[in-house]
Amino acid sequence: MRVALFVTCVVDQMWPAVGTCTVELLQRVGCTVDFDERQTCCGQPAFNTGYREEARKLAERFIELCEESQVEAIVSPSGSCTAMVHHYPALFSDDEGWRKRARAVADRTFELSSFLVRVLKVEDVGARWSGRVTWHDACHALRDLNVHAEPRRLIMHVRDAEFVELENADSCCGFGGTFSVKFPEISVAILDQKIEAIERAGVKAVVSGDASCLMQIGGRLSRKGSSVRAMHLAELLAAQ
Repeated sequence: MRVALFVTCVVDQMWPAVGTCTVELLQRVGCTVDFDERQTCCGQPAFNTGYREEARKLAERFIELCEESQVEAIVSPSGSCTAMVHHYPALFSDDEGWRKRARAVADRTFELSSFLVRVLKVEDVGARWSGRVTWHDACHALRDLNVHAEPRRLIMHVRDAEFVELENADSCCGFGGTFSVKFPEISVAILDQKIEAIERAGVKAVVSGDASCLMQIGGRLSRKGSSVRAMHLAELLAAQ
């Protein structure tokens, strides 16, 4: 299958290894991967802070670029950005033409684990990583895209890895995009509950599908002197 990588701003600017691992993984399972260097922000920061017109302009640009592509699917290593694309039709409630175009793009845009399990029907990607790991459910992937079992199935097929369920896996990490900037004390208070659960799990790594959540969790783990690694699912699944 020919797919396009929707890399996201955070991955592109802050965690590029996630992007390269995603490409390696998709190629390993038989996909041809296209990457349009013209892609920009999906508009989620503007959308979440109430700047709908600005978000709409970014959405229009994203849609136009995707329409130029001949790929069968658009795949992203981010539940939050994928969810934003799925919200695009709501930005065009007053324009039937753009709403149809937005829906067409949303229908072929997938979060990475969902694409592997639901579309390709692949659960064993040939990964090998030694250690005890747990999973954090990022809010947008879980609540907007209903991604829950897919990453767990993939992790359970990683050779030499031991998966343990996190006590509050579906609880927010406290990041919430601009929420963590506007309300830092509340953000850290929410985060510390997550960190305590991770420490009790006795794992070598905490894995998730959103780099933003992982930067929030990883930063706090580092400041506390923890040896637990914050690891993106693409990094784990690309390991051999």
